[in-house]
Amino acid sequence: MSAVERVRAAYAAIEAVDRPEIWIFLRPMADALAEAVAVDAAVAQGKDLPLAGLVAAVKNNVDVAGLATTAGCPAFATAPADADAPVVARLRDAGAVVIGATNLDQFATGLVGTRSPYGAVRDARRPERISGGSSSGSAVAVALGLADIAVGTDTAGSGRVPAALQGIVGIKPTPGVVPTAGVVPACRSYDCVTVLARDIDTADAAMGLMAGGARPFPPNAPLAAPRNATVAVPRELPGLSGPWRSAFHDARDRLAEHGVALREIDLSAFLDAARLLYEGGLVAERHEAVGAFVDAHRAEVDPTVGAIVSAAGAVRATDLLADRVRLTELTATALAELRGCDALLVPTTTSHPTIAEVNADPVTVNSALGVYTNFCNLMDLCAVAVPSGTADGSQFGVTVVARSGADAVALDLARLVIAPTRPVARPGAVSLPGSGRAPWPVRAGLAAVPLFVVGAHLHNQPLAHQLTDRGARWVGPAATAPLYRLARLNTTPAKPGLVRVGAQAGVQIGGELWLVGTAMLGDFLSALPAPMALGPVTLANGEHVVGFGCTLDAWREGEDISQYGDWPSYLRALDSAAQAASA
Repeated sequence: MSAVERVRAAYAAIEAVDRPEIWIFLRPMADALAEAVAVDAAVAQGKDLPLAGLVAAVKNNVDVAGLATTAGCPAFATAPADADAPVVARLRDAGAVVIGATNLDQFATGLVGTRSPYGAVRDARRPERISGGSSSGSAVAVALGLADIAVGTDTAGSGRVPAALQGIVGIKPTPGVVPTAGVVPACRSYDCVTVLARDIDTADAAMGLMAGGARPFPPNAPLAAPRNATVAVPRELPGLSGPWRSAFHDARDRLAEHGVALREIDLSAFLDAARLLYEGGLVAERHEAVGAFVDAHRAEVDPTVGAIVSAAGAVRATDLLADRVRLTELTATALAELRGCDALLVPTTTSHPTIAEVNADPVTVNSALGVYTNFCNLMDLCAVAVPSGTADGSQFGVTVVARSGADAVALDLARLVIAPTRPVARPGAVSLPGSGRAPWPVRAGLAAVPLFVVGAHLHNQPLAHQLTDRGARWVGPAATAPLYRLARLNTTPAKPGLVRVGAQAGVQIGGELWLVGTAMLGDFLSALPAPMALGPVTLANGEHVVGFGCTLDAWREGEDISQYGDWPSYLRALDSAAQAASA
């Protein structure tokens, strides 16, 4: 679908669904079409625009050039934004057309989607129920197919809770790896920019473009979930009804069916930390962010939001410091509980209340929704929220939580636990197919080196775990240029050795390509026994990568097996010969 066709379909769908509360500002269709024409022209000229043909919506606490950034409070915006926030600019540069700015819980203070003078955002399927917030308009726009991707923010769960209730995907990165410039802060220390999409491939594609240039990934960050992953699950599930517990156990079972080991843990430290965000001194950051405005404009601020922000201004410095110390202690306890596990699986939220229930008790209902989300940013963790079936007639979602920098692990494991949802997207909605690309952290700057493998480190061979244990990611089959020879070395156990001999005597040798973190490559090399070595290898496509080789002396002493083309073919030939000899 062309960008022009997609924009026309989006505006037709917006008119058809008649959900004005989704939008704070909807750009004139003519403006969006003009951008779409430019995108289509660039694609026709051969420009690589990975998001061409997709439309985007942006939460209205994130700057979009030409639109006022209200953060859900009309009086807060004094003029239109002069420029896009970096995350928005990157989506546009990749070909996405931004069609509007979406509604939110005012100042991103809430998980319900009802705290806005622009109206309560209703659930995409059951309009008497809440959308979830605070990225409420963004989530419903995606769920209804009005937008293909949407920018949200997440401090306490504002990207994950609405994703769960709307049956879509929400990626919340490790705090800091996505720039927050051009975003109205809620709690500066814990704010994250998130992406929402109907499927994980589209979310992954968008996040890979939005991230980067802010906080770097740690050098030892894993590039993939390990082959034999272990995922922690809560021993107790506070706040969940019977049907929601059952839905969570179904999600656990899906992971187990994929060979993931499950380990029950005590979630107490996580939940205790979660309560610090609003029940302790950490809430003072809410007042630092927007307190001066709120205190001066109480009549123009949502009463619940105003009460929360103003009360945050009364927090004593000693209480804030004490709670930060307590958070450090709880984080250490929680991470110790996760020792030996690659990730944590939790329900994303606890229930799906009606708008009336929220209006009757706004603070209590809101607090219950954040039981399994509030701790995440406080502990510097990453998370991917995915749809996982239904419970009590509502969408049910789970979240895969992983350590700081382990965003690729969370993404891999989230793919295993997704369950289909009943679509509500309008005709014309677009999703990006999986392309086999590296996960978004690699595309966003996580330092990785392609490694060509020919022997026992192939993905189905005995030593592959030495790569996966170091967070390496299998890319797929590959082959050398016809410049090499392969030998069976005189080692125990037997190993192949690759050497470059040039075009006259060389042949193409098959193997695999992996991605290995730069820090982990050094660790791997230090453990590599003689006569094995790592060095430059030229692939069949002309690319130069690091690859396995051996010393020339060891190769000469071995048996030339180049005629087999690769190590597995040689091993199969040995097996066939042994079977024939024993017959």
